[in-house]
Amino acid sequence: MAEPALARKPQPARAEETPTRLREWVARAFARLEDVVYIGLSVLLAGTALVLLGAALVEFARLLATGALPANVIELLDRALLILIFVEVLYTVQVSFREHALVPEPFLIVGLIAAIRRVLVLTAELAELLEKGETAFRNALLELALLTALVLALVGSLMLLRRRPVHAVADRE
Repeated sequence: MAEPALARKPQPARAEETPTRLREWVARAFARLEDVVYIGLSVLLAGTALVLLGAALVEFARLLATGALPANVIELLDRALLILIFVEVLYTVQVSFREHALVPEPFLIVGLIAAIRRVLVLTAELAELLEKGETAFRNALLELALLTALVLALVGSLMLLRRRPVHAVADRE
């Protein structure tokens, strides 16, 4: 007569199952640790972005009240784009946390914003650089040329990535 299912003793794990279970346990532990790090990074990035935004708003109000806003608009633009970079990096961390996959587009967008930020600030400073001398002006033009090439490369990369299948991401699970 066969024993009832409840009365059967559990079979010991086979030797080949033990390393697999250990790997799964270690992978889950690292995934949890990764989540904790992503949460910590998110808090730091969000806090930094909020502090930068508050400081920029205070500076904007001060410049507006004193009538010095037009002379300092480049610095405010630079600060606003820096805040945008922090927000985009925060978004990148959020996507990585949510998807548990490396998605390249947010990284490229952060690079694109950073390059455009530098292009805008540099072009706004060109008149001042011309007054500093021909060498400073020439170096700024060279930097602008390199930044333009970088922007084109980043945009081209984004366009190529948009054409690939959606599932073509580096999965980290």
